[in-house]
Amino acid sequence: MECRKFEITLISANNLEDVRRICKMKVHARVSIGGGSEDEQRTPTDKHGETNPAWNFTMRYTVSEPMLQTYNTMLVIKLYCKRKLGDRYIGEVHTSMKELFDCAKPNGGSAVLTFPVQKGCVNSQGALRFSYRFGEKVMIDKLLLAESVGGWSRLC
Repeated sequence: MECRKFEITLISANNLEDVRRICKMKVHARVSIGGGSEDEQRTPTDKHGETNPAWNFTMRYTVSEPMLQTYNTMLVIKLYCKRKLGDRYIGEVHTSMKELFDCAKPNGGSAVLTFPVQKGCVNSQGALRFSYRFGEKVMIDKLLLAESVGGWSRLC
């Protein structure tokens, strides 16, 4: 099966909606591809930036080539404020993997983008900045997919 390595680095967010009225906001992000929670990864919680968190945290995935040829496979980044009584949803960014791949192709497979944070069907407050890169196309044996490969999430 043809696959590519995909690295995404969540850099920062700015001007997020303050969902805590009394205490400081402590923000983390949860990233998934294709909407599946089984490969969801999360950043450490930024405890100091409040409405302007910074993570500079890299996550790695292996994605199948067909996922990059259709607009149906989405990258979803959800932002949450950490609370003792359960995390509070701030908003999210979503875009198709094909759009990311097409945007990065002229630049050697990498790019840095800023997206508005959305809550529901309208733009919320704030923006999320991230960088990403795609590796070269490789063939992966289906037997290798069942094994753990150095911390990469497999979506092939």
